[in-house]
Amino acid sequence: MENTITVVTPSVINLETARNELVAVAGKTGEVLNAYAKAMCQAFNLTDGTGKVTTPWWELRGKLMKGVKEERAQFAKAMGDKFDTGTIDVYWGRVKDASGRVKSTNKVTGGSKVDDENIRTLKTMLNRIDNAEVETAPLSFKVVHLLLQVADQMGIDTKAYAIAGDTDEE
Repeated sequence: MENTITVVTPSVINLETARNELVAVAGKTGEVLNAYAKAMCQAFNLTDGTGKVTTPWWELRGKLMKGVKEERAQFAKAMGDKFDTGTIDVYWGRVKDASGRVKSTNKVTGGSKVDDENIRTLKTMLNRIDNAEVETAPLSFKVVHLLLQVADQMGIDTKAYAIAGDTDEE
């Protein structure tokens, strides 16, 4: 017996409905995740008078981020019955990616020297924080500016991390 998922995406998507559909089939996200991402974009992206996106929702800062933070809390609450915090963070990162966020190109590479190992570890830490939310990693976000300074001194392109722009918010 084959299970199929049918997703209907009207021109304006109800955010709560899209979130609940995502949670219901989180193991088979595909189109449902894309529908939720589209709903997030419709609800929170900033656009100019012509409809061109000027600031995607995952790059909003300060007071502009309030609605996104509230939706993130609802998302985590809805997912919390089925998944642990780490899995919820992964799915939230997938929603950002499906919404158009370009992942960092700072991928971990091999090396055997002490500096190479430290750079790899630092990139891993920054990637992990970059995919998390402040609420789920408050201590990490408290020191992220220090990690970014260290990364910059070690030759890592810190502009590739979305968290590089978050350090003055909290």
